[in-house]
Amino acid sequence: MNANEMSSETIAILGIGKVGTAIGFLLRSAGYTISAIASRSPASINQGMAYTGGKPYTDFSEAASHADCIFITTSDDSIASVCEKITRGGSIKPGKKVIHMSGVGGLTLLEEARLSGAHIASIHPLQSFADVEGAIKNIPGSTFGITSDDEIKPWSVQVVKDLGGNPFFISDTDKPLYHAAACIASNYLTTLIHMVQAIYQSLGLDREDAMHAFWPLVKGTVRNIEVKGTVHALTGPIARGDMGTLKKHIEALHNKVPSFLRAYSVLGILTTEIAVEKNTITPQDAERMRELLEGGLQYEHTGEHE
Repeated sequence: MNANEMSSETIAILGIGKVGTAIGFLLRSAGYTISAIASRSPASINQGMAYTGGKPYTDFSEAASHADCIFITTSDDSIASVCEKITRGGSIKPGKKVIHMSGVGGLTLLEEARLSGAHIASIHPLQSFADVEGAIKNIPGSTFGITSDDEIKPWSVQVVKDLGGNPFFISDTDKPLYHAAACIASNYLTTLIHMVQAIYQSLGLDREDAMHAFWPLVKGTVRNIEVKGTVHALTGPIARGDMGTLKKHIEALHNKVPSFLRAYSVLGILTTEIAVEKNTITPQDAERMRELLEGGLQYEHTGEHE
């Protein structure tokens, strides 16, 4: 199918939350027809209608019956049950397409639809969604992990391109690892920033001033990573082999914010590997720093620096 033929297909979006609403808006903007949207939440339906123009339903099976392609954009835990419900409700016919957008879930979540003759796929954007407007802005340019039946691989690629995304294929078995990496990049980065903010607040800054203090450093680091890559962007005491500074860090964290000492030490141990790859420290230097940082882990549990 070419893009024009695809855009003539009708689409139902089941679970019209942030992701479903943003995807519906972008597909509609690309010329697709959103024929139906469904949610159990009246507020979500009202918001979704404004963005997608789809006819609203509270019954997922009824919504699915009005479309050639069904996007299930519910929470991960609900995908299989929604698929089962719409299939047993008679909404899935041979040749229809059923797609979910879970990062970790495989095609087995849509097995009921496949058994009824549908073609199935998972299309997952590597992006975070704090709100609908942010999702609409951030999805174009994002990479999408695709897991798909062979029959609709080209179709899945075209959908991603019409969303403004960059497609790549990921196997069912590799999806949990793929998604774990995404969580580290987004969720755990948020946790790291929260830790930094908390440390500066412990020094007397309020939340806003703390963010202003270190945010230029964060932006500069991300810019360096984008331009130079992670290895060449690495700076700081581990990259310099500065044992004295690490000792002072461990003492300060233990005394002031001990709950962060374990994370600091574990991340430091991983950072020594990058510094060796950058050739700014020797493997012997890295081993000495790892011993010091592992001592920090012991410090956390025993209260004594071993």
